[in-house]
Amino acid sequence: MSNKLNGIFLVPTGISAKIGGDASCLAQVNLIASCCNKLLVNPNSVNASDINCMADNVLYVEGSSLDRFLSGIINLKETKTYNKILCVVNSTITPASINAVNAAIHTLGANITLLELTTPLILNAFVNEDGSASGEVLGWKELAHQVRDLDFDFLAIHTPINCPEEISNKYWAGEILVNPWGAVESKLSKLVSTALNKQAVHSPVEFLTESLFNKIVVKPSQAAEIISSTFAWCMFKGGTRAPKIDMDKDCRNLSNTDIDFMVSPIDCWGPAHEACFSNNIPIIIVRENTTCYKNFIYPKYTSGSSNLIFVNNYLEAAGIIQCLNAGIYHKIITRN
Repeated sequence: MSNKLNGIFLVPTGISAKIGGDASCLAQVNLIASCCNKLLVNPNSVNASDINCMADNVLYVEGSSLDRFLSGIINLKETKTYNKILCVVNSTITPASINAVNAAIHTLGANITLLELTTPLILNAFVNEDGSASGEVLGWKELAHQVRDLDFDFLAIHTPINCPEEISNKYWAGEILVNPWGAVESKLSKLVSTALNKQAVHSPVEFLTESLFNKIVVKPSQAAEIISSTFAWCMFKGGTRAPKIDMDKDCRNLSNTDIDFMVSPIDCWGPAHEACFSNNIPIIIVRENTTCYKNFIYPKYTSGSSNLIFVNNYLEAAGIIQCLNAGIYHKIITRN
């Protein structure tokens, strides 16, 4: 394994990715991870509500922290043992949160402390006209202030999300393609992680107004959400050994110079792509995994770049990575 490459697997949140836009793309992640030494992923790629079966060599990195890492602003320090997880909830603490924490403690062996917020955290989810998701975050500064001086490595936030019932019903019925609540969670994670320089992720509590797992059949990619009850186990699984943010950029820790490739959906371009392109890190773009920004026009300066490798699916992406591992120019393998 040690001679294999290190990579990034990214599926941005709130842009209606065909694969990984609902409740993770764990099978694709684990396929790519099998070709790697280490694979860094954003939570959206592996969080499937109460499910997270990511491989042992997958490193869980909050999206904006991944952007900062790739841009060279921070390094990442791998966790050799386990993280101290602080789980914060709105007042009053509910049985759902207590049971979710205890389940993670007694199945993962996680070290988790539960804390009640003094100021409620309010998350309002929206869907934009272009089909992307968005949201409003209130109370995050108070949250950051309350926990700033506490002893923890990873922050798990377990609070409700306000989403109009009409929107959620349309999502379950397949009339809205984007997961409505993911983007507001991503926005919160970025705000708090940047403020604290510690990874912070969110999962909703008491999210479904009623148990739906035995009432409706949803598309397969949504099924993990329908059968879940607390939505928290995925972030505890990711967080218990997630790398820590290293602001001092110790050369012994992971830096962006350790990254050899990134795998991304087509039809999107953000800070992670920009950083990889600037640092000559190959970006493997999967055509099959479209987003709500269909027929996206890539920046003009990327035209003809050998660092953008377009493939049809994740099987082909795995083949490209194996070529990179073997030192083989991938275009030699096929014959047009």
